[in-house]
Amino acid sequence: MKDAKGRVDAGYRMHTFVCGHSRPENSPRGCCSAKNSLELMRILKNTAKERGIDDVRVQKSGCLDFCENGISCVIYPQGEWFTLTPEAIPDILDYLEGGVLPVAHLMDLKA
Repeated sequence: MKDAKGRVDAGYRMHTFVCGHSRPENSPRGCCSAKNSLELMRILKNTAKERGIDDVRVQKSGCLDFCENGISCVIYPQGEWFTLTPEAIPDILDYLEGGVLPVAHLMDLKA
């Protein structure tokens, strides 16, 4: 059976979710959207397209429940968690291209 894009297999090798959740302004936990998560998600997504990474999907998600640590990002099927910052984007893109797992400073969400 084909999907809407004419594919018969799952279209993505990796699936990247970036938290786009919002909380009230004075929430003690903060929220990723107030930290500019959707703009960074767009940069990650557009740069992945520019680099020809067409077998990876980058999209926003609901709350990933690590708001206190910065902008939450998780990549499946690996289940690797990252804090998304402008500085982290090149390392995450390298990982999405099939490179090695980014350095530990990007993975501070891991329990």
